[in-house]
Amino acid sequence: MGFFIEIDKEACKGCELCIPVCPKQVIEMGEHFNLKGWRYAVPARNEDCIGCKQCLIICPDVAIKLMKEE
Repeated sequence: MGFFIEIDKEACKGCELCIPVCPKQVIEMGEHFNLKGWRYAVPARNEDCIGCKQCLIICPDVAIKLMKEE
C-alpha cells in the first residue's frame, strides 16, 4: 500500500509552495490553466509519494488531498 495525492485544479492558484516542500519531488507545475486563468500544480510522480503531508500543510488553498492506495 502506498500513497498518492490529488490536486483540485480549480482550487489551485499556482503559488508553487507545494513543490519545494515535497521531499520526493512528486509535484510540478502543469502546462494547462484552470478556469480562473491560473497555471496549476500537478502530481507528476505520484508513485513516489510517501504520504508525508507537507504539501497539504503548506497549501493555502486546501487544494491537495492525500489518498491511500488499497
